[in-house]
Amino acid sequence: MNGIILRQRLTVLQSLLGPEVSISSTQVSRAAETLEVGLEAWRERPLGETPYVFLDARYERVRTAGQIVDCAVRGAVGVTADGKRRVRGVSVELSEAEGHWRGFLEGLARRSLCGVKLIVADGHTGLKAARCAVFPSVPWQRCPFHWQQNAQATVSRLDQRQTVAQRIRALFNAPDRDEAQRLLNQAIELWRKDAPKRAEWAQENLAEGFAVFGFPPSHRIRLRTTHGLERINRELKRRTRVASIFPNPASCLRLVSALLAECYEEWMTGKIYLTPKA
Repeated sequence: MNGIILRQRLTVLQSLLGPEVSISSTQVSRAAETLEVGLEAWRERPLGETPYVFLDARYERVRTAGQIVDCAVRGAVGVTADGKRRVRGVSVELSEAEGHWRGFLEGLARRSLCGVKLIVADGHTGLKAARCAVFPSVPWQRCPFHWQQNAQATVSRLDQRQTVAQRIRALFNAPDRDEAQRLLNQAIELWRKDAPKRAEWAQENLAEGFAVFGFPPSHRIRLRTTHGLERINRELKRRTRVASIFPNPASCLRLVSALLAECYEEWMTGKIYLTPKA
């Protein structure tokens, strides 16, 4: 075991157990090995029916092949048939390329993830291509929050930004798909006169956020964005920040897995996230 990692683990255990308890490096190594076996079993557990799946990635600094790189930490959270949230998967890879996302999604399918009715994610090119390859018949709901950010790039005047953002929010707050499409058509016609690039962008992209209108109204507010998973990622970042730079991808995966397993256990006894029959 790397000497630096070993000293770090000894320090953590000593602070938990107190200075009067003696801990050997062998004990630390055995505890780490036992933990890894348990986490691997948890990551490979069967999944089952999961109607709604949320996907997102963030980055951690990891040392690999003698260099420090930003590794993508992928996460999948689902809502099961009984309305409970569950962690569905986690991985650490060098990028968000299609091949890495495809391997991640194929891993979920191999572990019997089934009954998926909607995937909620951002518009990353690699993720989009992988999703089409592994779950081609499942509707995709693109997170509209990212669109509001992207739309600002088409607004040259600062005093117009709030108005544009409000128009986009109105689309996704519409009572049904027909009304959302009407508002979108109205916005496109308005922008075509004074902001043709924005009109073109809106026509090509915004309807990708309308998939949520095919689901119960009481579910939509939780299904239309990846905010829930992003909040989990922010909490993970807060707790992984102490590591600064992980010595290797395996150590990053180990810590993130342990934190997500803890979250999973809390959700097991938590409240229903979505009422199944809305």
